[in-house]
Amino acid sequence: KGRAAKEIGCRAPKFAYDQAMNPRLSELLERIPALKVCAADIQLAFETMRDALANGGKLLLCGNGGSGADVEHWAGELLKGFLSRRPLGKEWQEKLGPELACQLQGGLPAIPLTGFLGLRTAWQNDCNPDYVYAQLVHVLGRPGDVLVGISTSGNSRNVAAALQTARCSGLKTIALTGASGGKAYELAEISIRVPSGTVHL
Repeated sequence: KGRAAKEIGCRAPKFAYDQAMNPRLSELLERIPALKVCAADIQLAFETMRDALANGGKLLLCGNGGSGADVEHWAGELLKGFLSRRPLGKEWQEKLGPELACQLQGGLPAIPLTGFLGLRTAWQNDCNPDYVYAQLVHVLGRPGDVLVGISTSGNSRNVAAALQTARCSGLKTIALTGASGGKAYELAEISIRVPSGTVHL
């Protein structure tokens, strides 16, 4: 399924995304019409992440520069309430007690690989920095997890190495790139190639 959609890329045939897709994604495409050519890939990426989280998996996120800031923001929204507060369920309220439980929120497990300052600086000092994300994927990733790599060019070496490691480790892989897709397009199972070569679309 993922490979078939990949072959189509951003030239996917038109479909009723406003009916078939999560309403939030449909709203996104209405706000940014240029992304409609990527609708099938966005839908597939959404379903892949949704299913992984529903089955106990987690998201690993990586990128550089502005893309690195994006993955930090993305994780920050998922690890706490986003559009709603996500209060804890009754089981956790009973375990934690009302005072603590009312201060916490439900969240989704998303790990930005841009963190880990101690490891990153040690790795840059002792090893090839192009492989720090790959190292983190190798250690943290488990079959059923999803790695999302963001790279405007698609050719960031550390993102490409992370995608390759993830595929060899049984993770699902998603690339978010500019129009060319670069190396990431070849390595990821699902590629969302935004039809632009600049970060602001």
